Amino acid sequence: MTDCVFCSIVAEDSPAYRLYEDEHTLAFLDIEPATRGHTLVIPKTHYETTTDMPESLAGRVFETVHHVAAALETAYGLDGFALVQENGVTAEQDVPHAHVHILPRYGDDALDLGWNGERVDETTQQEVAATVRDELMSGA
Repeated sequence: MTDCVFCSIVAEDSPAYRLYEDEHTLAFLDIEPATRGHTLVIPKTHYETTTDMPESLAGRVFETVHHVAAALETAYGLDGFALVQENGVTAEQDVPHAHVHILPRYGDDALDLGWNGERVDETTQQEVAATVRDELMSGA
């Protein structure tokens, strides 16, 4: 895709601080990092969302996430890390190219992922579980 900033990075038409790449994936530092070492992992082939990718490629992306996150943990002695993967504008996906954020966490960082979950009743949980299991069983 010619107007995709991530495709431009893959093609080396745009600069990036590349950390790791293989035949199918690329990991590079985020241009506006939330924390030191904030990294993006992308498939080299353009897919807008994770569910658009073939399952095997999604697996390869997460293998790269695993590899790079482990390197970040060792290099910076992280207190932890968060993985964020957004699909679609409503989910706040800024770049329409599938990507996973690796967000290193430090004991003194002020990063707030804005999670405000609330408990739901058992009936709702049972309905959601049944609906998703049915979809999984139908071969989705």
